[in-house]
Amino acid sequence: MTVERGTALYSLLARLNVRPREARVLLLAWLYVVTLFMAYYMLRPLRDEIGAAGGVRNLPWLFVGTLGAMLALSPLFGALVQRWPRERFIALSYRFFALHLLLFALVFGGAESGARAVWAERVFFIWVSVFNLFVVSVFWSLMADVFSSEQGKRLFGILAAGATVGGIIGPALVKTLSARVSHWQWLLLSAALLEVAVWLARSVSRSGGGRAAPQEAQGETQNIGGSAWAGLQRTLQSPYLMGISAFILLYSITSTLLYFQQAEIVNANFTERAARTAFFAQIDLWVNSLTLGFQLFITGRLMQRLGIAFTLAALPLVSMAGFGLLASFPILGVFVLVQVGRRVSNFALARPSREVLFTQAPREDRYKAKNFIDTVVYRSGDQIGAWGYAGLSAGLGLSLSAISWLAVPLCAVWLLLALWLGRTARGGEQAHG
Repeated sequence: MTVERGTALYSLLARLNVRPREARVLLLAWLYVVTLFMAYYMLRPLRDEIGAAGGVRNLPWLFVGTLGAMLALSPLFGALVQRWPRERFIALSYRFFALHLLLFALVFGGAESGARAVWAERVFFIWVSVFNLFVVSVFWSLMADVFSSEQGKRLFGILAAGATVGGIIGPALVKTLSARVSHWQWLLLSAALLEVAVWLARSVSRSGGGRAAPQEAQGETQNIGGSAWAGLQRTLQSPYLMGISAFILLYSITSTLLYFQQAEIVNANFTERAARTAFFAQIDLWVNSLTLGFQLFITGRLMQRLGIAFTLAALPLVSMAGFGLLASFPILGVFVLVQVGRRVSNFALARPSREVLFTQAPREDRYKAKNFIDTVVYRSGDQIGAWGYAGLSAGLGLSLSAISWLAVPLCAVWLLLALWLGRTARGGEQAHG
């Protein structure tokens, strides 16, 4: 793609801080993430409605099942990365999930109400919780492999905006058509979008990005090699990767605490399943709409000018304030405000910044260690948050407000860790043992 000076496209790229030679691969990557997040956000309201309908008492067990599935799949993904070049293992991973979507569509299309339907929904909840982390982690692994650290600071905010666009279209469709489209039909559409993502990932892989080293540019045809268990091993050996793991762990713990509070507050305010599904889709729509402009025009410039430490620290800072607010006013309107503010901070600032951290990592770590951190470590945080909430609520009898107050100092520790990671990345220290 050639972009001539003086054209409208050239001016737009300049406003977005994109160089003309990056336009083609960035567009392909952008379409890739839009497609991927459309596929996920068509499933997310269905998962959240199932979680809320089952009640808080069942959520810890669903999170146990999710962690178990993650522990089983992580070494399998490591084996794929070890054996196949990136183009092939990405396709195999996405088609694996697409096949399961087709199977779920068959089950939900024929399932009646009763025990069979309940268990099918619980398995689906676990599956979606695995699906979303794996497919998104694979996307960002490829981006960290294709783009350099300097490019990541400029371009990852734009790619995060693509995720936001997908997150707008997906829940908007669900909200508009939830009364007319069955669950199993959404699954078929999501599976079709995953196949589109396979082809876009292949195009991005073959286009290259901006890494200067020839061995990096040939990544689509070379096996990464190593061990299937390297994700765990290399993470434990690296202070830098352990720091990222702790950041993800604290994010996951606090997200799970908020998720349980969500189930309590929503069940107290909505009694019908369709109303709950529409409410969750509405929150997704607000979050992604507010995030979009920020990601396109502000995120990249903030990372370049103020540094990764600032953009990483924004999420724990917002979370600390949000839990304090929710502790004081545990009502639906405040919950929506806190949830929207926290998720906007994550999508617009923390997520792109976290992905830039991996551009400094060795190539094997971009896939294996990153996938281990994004899936197993993340879901381990779910477990801590889920059983911690159950123990504090049912065991000790603490109220929603009291649990929110306990989350505030946890967010303060998280904030200090974010600043350390940001300074480490800014100084160019890779700290890989």
